[in-house]
Amino acid sequence: MWLNLLAGSLVGAWLGASWATRMRSATLYRVLAGLLVLIAVALAANHAGTLPPLDLNPVAQAVAGVLAGLGIGIVAALMGVAGGELLIPTIVLLYGVDIKIAGSLALAVSLPTMLVAFARYSQDQSFAVLGANKRFVVVMAAGSIAGTLVGGLLAGVVSTAVLVPLLVLLLLASAVKVWRHA
Repeated sequence: MWLNLLAGSLVGAWLGASWATRMRSATLYRVLAGLLVLIAVALAANHAGTLPPLDLNPVAQAVAGVLAGLGIGIVAALMGVAGGELLIPTIVLLYGVDIKIAGSLALAVSLPTMLVAFARYSQDQSFAVLGANKRFVVVMAAGSIAGTLVGGLLAGVVSTAVLVPLLVLLLLASAVKVWRHA
């Protein structure tokens, strides 16, 4: 099942990274702000339980998986994220999988997706800025690793009833900041 998402996601990541490298910065910021709002709304709707799992036949489910993966790959590459915020609800809704299993499956799709986006971005020197800001990159990477470890430990302690609304608020605040940056 996750292979359908992965297939679409890999193509989407290449396309999204290609589009992002060609977009004017102001346009990209507006697109990112809009995507952040859409993700916040989708996350809130999924959390509220207003989106029931889809009941599709296997062929329709496979096609829907590839198309959803394509869209998720594009969004993930444009935003420079792994796409879990879209993958997890998609896996739950499309395949009716438990959310904890969906999180693990999302990792299996996210890593190759980001590697494809990374490969595409690296073709046109988009990462030259990383070399000029090595200290920043190292600090951010260390913070991400620490945050992942702490988040993993807190996942079993903090309720999703608290985490999801906080994430929705964070996404909306980020959208406002990105919009103003444009």
